[in-house]
Amino acid sequence: MQKKIKQVIEESISVKQAILQDKRLLAAIQQAVEVSTQAFRADNKLLFCGNGGSAADAQHLAAEFSGRFYLDRKPLFAEALHVNTSYLTSVANDYGFDEVYSRMVISKGRKGDILFGLSTSGNSPNILRAFEQARKQGVMTIGMTGQTGGQLKELSDILINIPSQDTPRIQEAHITVGHIICELTEAALF
Repeated sequence: MQKKIKQVIEESISVKQAILQDKRLLAAIQQAVEVSTQAFRADNKLLFCGNGGSAADAQHLAAEFSGRFYLDRKPLFAEALHVNTSYLTSVANDYGFDEVYSRMVISKGRKGDILFGLSTSGNSPNILRAFEQARKQGVMTIGMTGQTGGQLKELSDILINIPSQDTPRIQEAHITVGHIICELTEAALF
């Protein structure tokens, strides 16, 4: 069993080392920090969406911005779009699950805001529709995906595609990258 434990940890480290070697990916992370900082300085907000474990990660990252990360500071407007279960279940029932995030972008997204979409495959229909809607409204899109970027690649203003096809390793890297974005944005603002 310890052999398997070590193997999983080594796989996680390997993905993060691949990120370290990818200049384009490091530049995308830096760009995400810069636009997030600009959005908050302009009194805009960050919106997050994902499904399953990625929904939990989206909520986690939104909380890091809206609560605090390292610094005791004023809260920043960041929100995960799935936290209202009455909304989520009614829209899924009335319009279909593919529409749950796009309708929320219509109601909450404003020009200058940023929508982060976490999808390990990059092919989640509800996130694709949300990104399409965001583009119509002048909301910047940041896709956090796995290696290929999937269909989200074409809809992302900034693509952070983790160099892996293994869902748990991608999600672990999403949190690492999300924490970096939060830490550096917070430091730039405060």
